[in-house]
Formats: sequence, structure tokens, C-alpha cells
Amino acid sequence: MSEPTFRQRRLGRVLQELRERAGLSQKDIADRLHYNIAKVSRIENGQVPDYSAFETMLDFYGVIADDVAPYIEMWNLAVEKAWWHQFREEGRGYLSLEHDAIKIRMVEPCYIPGLLQTRSYMRALFSGSRTPRSKKWIEQQIAIRERRQRRLHGDDPLQLHVVIGEATMVHADRRQLLHLNGLAELNNVTIQVLLDSAGLHDGHNGGFTVLDFPYPGDPQVLYVEYSRGSFQSDDPALVQAASLDFKHLSKLALTPDQSAAWIERLATER
Repeated sequence: MSEPTFRQRRLGRVLQELRERAGLSQKDIADRLHYNIAKVSRIENGQVPDYSAFETMLDFYGVIADDVAPYIEMWNLAVEKAWWHQFREEGRGYLSLEHDAIKIRMVEPCYIPGLLQTRSYMRALFSGSRTPRSKKWIEQQIAIRERRQRRLHGDDPLQLHVVIGEATMVHADRRQLLHLNGLAELNNVTIQVLLDSAGLHDGHNGGFTVLDFPYPGDPQVLYVEYSRGSFQSDDPALVQAASLDFKHLSKLALTPDQSAAWIERLATER
């Protein structure tokens, strides 16, 4: 069974909050639905109930007809087939988070972030993996990444603020550098370069991403990717610490205008 998406986990969390607000136990709703307690627990952890059970839960939790619309929207979003399924991707980890985020702050000391990469940079990055990759696999990953990049455009674009280390530019060709500056002209994209001359700082501990979501009550999420996996948490203390780190590194980095000028100078040398 695939891991629940962000939307599914959000629905489960909301159903749990409604149950607790109504002063009911998992056993109470399990008895009402003729479920076992384990199934109710799975629902509250992201397994989407069928619509009739969902309606029963809302009614049992005291949600009146005038207030039901936002919850129905959450249920519809939770059962909606995400775009990445066409690529046979389950959307584990980051894809479902990024898909629903409205704002992303990111620190990346080693690579140009995926949302800002050109096709040639992607292909070189995927081809450089220690594990041999087929041409078909590489092309599919490029297609997925390009699909993700659509979030930067349109009527309601993703707000993206990235702080990238000088080292990310080592393998960036002229086209990639000019692409960065082109994206930085978008109102919703902010790019800052953190030069080596800034000295030692927390950014050397590795990259991280903080994501904000649109629904009231949605927690911010900290996401950290490493060589063989990833970590995500909505623990307020961890998210707050990462947010402070981002703010500090943003102050150490060149301003957006200085960064664009620095990247342009580098591009003329390549």
C-alpha cells in the first residue's frame, strides 16, 4: 500500500480533530460505522474513507450542513488522482508536499534546485548517479521535474525563495545560469547566492526546505533529503529552527539583485 499523500494525511488529521472536539473516542466512531478501532486509526493517519462513511463521520461529529462544504472539498482533493500517477510514481515524500504548498523556502548548498534546473542540467545530474540508469528512466525523471516546474507559472504560482551556495554553480553551464536569472525575474521567485567568502555557517550542514500550505491550521513542514532517503516533520520546534536558519542564511547571502549580477558575470565567462 502506498504512503498517504499530504492531502490524505490532512483529511485524516481534520477528522481526528473533529472527533476529539466532539468528545468522542475512536471506539465511539468505530461502533457507529461498524469498523474496528484499527481502521479508524488508519483513517485518521491518511487512509481515505468511502464517501458514505465520511458523511456519517461528519454528522456524528456535529458538523452542520452550512459548514460541510470545506470538508467535502478536502475529501474530493484526497481522492483525486495526482498527476504523478501517470509516471507510475506514488508521490511519496516530497511530490505531494510540493504539489499542495503555496510557499517554499529552500537552502541548497550543492546542486541547482530541481524547480530551477534546465533539461541539460537534469540529464547530467541523473546520468552522474553511481547506480546505472536507463535512458527511459532518466527521460521519465526529466518529465516529472519539468511537470513540477509548472508550479512557478500560471495564475496562482508557487512562491519560491531559494538560497543557493556558490558551489552549486560549479557544474552549471551558461544556459543554466541564464535560466536562473530568467526565473528570478518572475515576481514569485527569489534567488540568492551565498558566496564562499561568507565563511563557515549553518548552511554547510546541508540543504533543507520549509513548506507553507493554504488551509488554515495546516502546519508548516520541514523537509530534508539525503543520499538514500528523506526526513519530513511538522514539529513546530524543528520548523521554527529551520526558519530561523533560513532567515540567517538569507541575510548572509547576496541580495537578489546582487545575486543576479553575480550570476550574469559568471555566465559571460562560460
